[in-house]
Amino acid sequence: MADIKDVSIIGSGPAGYTAAIYAARANLKPILISGLQPGGQLTITTDVENYPGYENPIQGPWLMEQMQKQAEFVGTKIISSQVTKVELNNEIKKLHLDNGDVIETKTVIISTGAQARWLGIQNEDKFQGHGLSACATCDGFFFKDKIVAVVGGGNSAAEEALFLTKFATKVLLIHRRDELRAEKILQDRLSKNPKIEFIWNSEVTKFNGDVDLNSIELLNRKDNKKSTINLDGVFIAIGHDPATKLFEGQIEMDQNGYILTDPDSTQTSIKGVYAAGDVKDKIYRQAITAAGMGCMAALEAEKYLD
Repeated sequence: MADIKDVSIIGSGPAGYTAAIYAARANLKPILISGLQPGGQLTITTDVENYPGYENPIQGPWLMEQMQKQAEFVGTKIISSQVTKVELNNEIKKLHLDNGDVIETKTVIISTGAQARWLGIQNEDKFQGHGLSACATCDGFFFKDKIVAVVGGGNSAAEEALFLTKFATKVLLIHRRDELRAEKILQDRLSKNPKIEFIWNSEVTKFNGDVDLNSIELLNRKDNKKSTINLDGVFIAIGHDPATKLFEGQIEMDQNGYILTDPDSTQTSIKGVYAAGDVKDKIYRQAITAAGMGCMAALEAEKYLD
């Protein structure tokens, strides 16, 4: 029994680190398996202005580094590995790592996050955080009085475009079809907003710029004409994919793969297994809400162990 852990955390974004901090302070000696991208999506985010406690903008990677150091300082053991298989249905859960180790644990906190879908086109990686974003709530403020574009046609794209009109002088909504999939009420709001301009039947084929993005190349799917548009920023809003493939067939999820939890709780369909952050949250997807859920998960795990 000495080798069986009380709390094991899968994932190392704001949710995972916060869960680790709270679990460690409860003397539960948590371990955290950092995964493929330690620190999560904030490691590819430059200026962060909406995380409480900092007067001036901070860097996303620095914030994650501080969370990691704090988690380790209070007693978290961090394992630089990846979970390849889980067995969650028994009282003692098993986590199989890519280095061959198997961790036995009484509780598991899943904070594997979600990743924005990208277009997969030329220069996309280069401009992420330099004019190219997948989160208007996170980065919209930086485009005050500038021209931006939103790529997508669903509810997320419509909401991002409407949000950006608070800052930008013009918002181009680029969609590969000639009508949106967004709800009618959102379409009505878009059409009535003078700052929004629609570009139909078009795909972005390339991002251009030196250090920062300054233009995009488009292909009209109807007439095959190419064009270039000068602008200051682009927001990709074609959906997110939660990192939940590992848990398929064991934990209840919705049709999009997000883990389902009890109301006002991080408790999943399996006792002793909790989900926190973007892996279960498809609405807010913010660092601060993920951190809050990490706190909840640790407190719920502590109560379960008691």
